[in-house]
Amino acid sequence: MRKIIRTLMNDVDVVFSQDPAARSRVEVIFTYSGVHAIWSHRLAHWMWKKKFYFLARLQSQISRFFTGIEIHPGAVIGQRLFIDHGVGVVIGETCEIGDNVTIYQGVTLGGTGKEKGKRHPTIADGVLIASGAKVLGSFLIGENARIGAGSVVLKPVPPNSTVVGIPGKIVIQDGVKVEHGLNHHLLPDPIADKLKELEDEVRDLRKQLEEQRQSK
Repeated sequence: MRKIIRTLMNDVDVVFSQDPAARSRVEVIFTYSGVHAIWSHRLAHWMWKKKFYFLARLQSQISRFFTGIEIHPGAVIGQRLFIDHGVGVVIGETCEIGDNVTIYQGVTLGGTGKEKGKRHPTIADGVLIASGAKVLGSFLIGENARIGAGSVVLKPVPPNSTVVGIPGKIVIQDGVKVEHGLNHHLLPDPIADKLKELEDEVRDLRKQLEEQRQSK
């Protein structure tokens, strides 16, 4: 029982370390949908492990209705998960989430098809996943990684890395900026191309006028 109470209090206390708007434990307990979703999931996951599958799914769907956060009862969640403004968050059945993870609204931790077995990502300790990011597939997001808003991640991310974009690319690793060899000076410039075309036309017209003058 002490372990359960400690876990529930950790779920409340992490809000104070992550959200400056939190004013009291009473406020967090009664008004934070992310906390409600996590507590509901802990009950649903207990039922899932006891093989009360229907009751577990029913519990998760009730929680989804009230919080807008969908967590499959089979997902494994560690200590001090913080779901901030969690509407639209989806966490799949075989997803595993470590300790001190932060997830913002609209995040999907999902699969990529109808494969069986482990098909959802594993999120290591200390990871932050920003708004709207999609992490799809069975692979590891390393410790203290950062996934940028709106990114789509389809492959493993090393620890202490920052990933952005669609598809997601590592832009910082271990505090060092990662270069991807994007030759921006070689990218097409439609305005410059059009000006070049106009210059060629003017040159041809001048040549034609000069030829006509000479023929007279």
